[in-house]
Amino acid sequence: MVDEERAGEVVDTPPERKSRKLPLTAVAVVLLLALGIGGYLWQSRQPASGGTGESTPKQAKVELYLPLDPAFVVNFRDAESLRYLQVGVTLMSHDPAAIEVAKAADPVIRDALVALFSNQDFAIISDAAGRQKLQADALVAVRRIVKARLGRPGIDALYFTSFVMQ
Repeated sequence: MVDEERAGEVVDTPPERKSRKLPLTAVAVVLLLALGIGGYLWQSRQPASGGTGESTPKQAKVELYLPLDPAFVVNFRDAESLRYLQVGVTLMSHDPAAIEVAKAADPVIRDALVALFSNQDFAIISDAAGRQKLQADALVAVRRIVKARLGRPGIDALYFTSFVMQ
């Protein structure tokens, strides 16, 4: 009879416990996603810095080249004989205004470089260190001319595109 009473009676089963792991996981994922996006935005607004502590430009500037044609040809005398030097020179700058100034001052630049090249000693410029010093001296001469006209050096590099001695 007890079984019959229980048969008619609806037994309340305890309600199933809902899993709280799903909402907690969803909140954690949303929180991590928000922190990641915030960190990315914060980092992208910070100025980029190199290893030297200087800030790098946001956009890399284009290198502009100006070949000084025709090549420079000079004669110079050493202890033994008359020597011949032919040097092809190209200027490089990131500043378009400096390139325009160098184009306008081409005769002045050529004169300064011819004077520099013709006053060289064959024994010095016949090795690599001498050529590098000559290249550095030529860059200083060109920068001086451009700075006098533009107010800033403007020329970043000077390259010897050919170097023939005889």
